Amino acid sequence: MPSAVVTVLISRRTEDVPRFQEVLTRHGCVIKTRLGIHEVEGCGEDGLVILYVACEERELASLTADIDALGTVRAKVTKLDF
Repeated sequence: MPSAVVTVLISRRTEDVPRFQEVLTRHGCVIKTRLGIHEVEGCGEDGLVILYVACEERELASLTADIDALGTVRAKVTKLDF
């Protein structure tokens, strides 16, 4: 099964994370690893999430479209060919 890394930037972490979590739950079967990083000092609003996914192109497109539909959350896909 094809795999990819989806890098997600979240601009308003405290506002966007509940809706983002709903997207991840809907697509949970294809997400193999999830790593979330945010600014701890001062509890900053920017966040970075890295997803390792294994799925067909159609499901990957659906996942990234759902993420991008959140507005201030953006996804970038890096396909892995090894």
